[in-house]
Amino acid sequence: MDSLYFKTHTMCWGTLGTVRPFSKFHPQNDVMRIHQALEKKDVTTLVSVLTNRNNAQRRIIAETFIEATERDLVDLLKKILSGDLEDLMTELMMSPAEHECHRLRRAMAGLGTDEETLLEILCSRSSEEIRDISAAYGQIYKKDLEKDVKAETSGDFAKLVVALVNKEEVAGVVEKDIESLAASLKEKKADASPWIDILTSRDSNHLNKVLTGLEMENGQTVIPVLEKRFSGDIRLGLSVLVECIQNRDMYLAKRLSQMKVSTVHGVMVSHSEEDLLCIRVAFLKLVGTSLYTTLQVKYKDFAPTYGHKIIIIIIDCD
Repeated sequence: MDSLYFKTHTMCWGTLGTVRPFSKFHPQNDVMRIHQALEKKDVTTLVSVLTNRNNAQRRIIAETFIEATERDLVDLLKKILSGDLEDLMTELMMSPAEHECHRLRRAMAGLGTDEETLLEILCSRSSEEIRDISAAYGQIYKKDLEKDVKAETSGDFAKLVVALVNKEEVAGVVEKDIESLAASLKEKKADASPWIDILTSRDSNHLNKVLTGLEMENGQTVIPVLEKRFSGDIRLGLSVLVECIQNRDMYLAKRLSQMKVSTVHGVMVSHSEEDLLCIRVAFLKLVGTSLYTTLQVKYKDFAPTYGHKIIIIIIDCD
């Protein structure tokens, strides 16, 4: 089934995500089960309950847990769990905006910057979503997202990520934008400025027309041209941005195909209730094997609860 199908049809439960609200949700019952599981250090029950609820229900459980016990559920989970499972379960307890902020903050923490995670979030989200994430970032960390990403980057790449943080959709003329991008490539040293300005300030339909027109004019696809004419982080940044404009689902499928634990966790949690079905279809086209099967094989050597957790997130993948 093609991803175009998912963009024109909703599934029977009205979402393109794979995690749905639990139909027989009773937060008091869940809190009682979780409280008992915490006392017994019963990880299987903790995983079973919390991964079979959607984010809104998990948030209600957390609030109900505090009311019933006067203790923070996430803090207690951290004491029981460890390693990648701890990270994943605590991420599941975050609100969607909080989770994206957490990923951005972690990408900029310590020595070096995880440019690919920065780009994944900033390039794949709409201008409205980025504004919400930026506002949440300020509330959570008491810092300005734009200033933080600028401090962690430099040169044209810094200009790109700052433009992505502030991206707004303004009107443009397709033919004029094609001319500007084509002209930048004809210079002895390709100029990134038109690419940054145009690709971060137009809607996706407009940009797809621009990129298609540019490809027809040059007689080749855009990505190889960018890889040839640019270098370093700006080459990576522009390439990811173009990939997201042309086929965001395929780009995220490529991210998942790396099978890097933190990337798998990040993408799966971020998109499990939004559009993971579309990404799943793209993954099958890209790899030739379903995401469900690939994860089963990849994580077969991990603890059973860990593998079970990953599979539950992508419920109904096969």
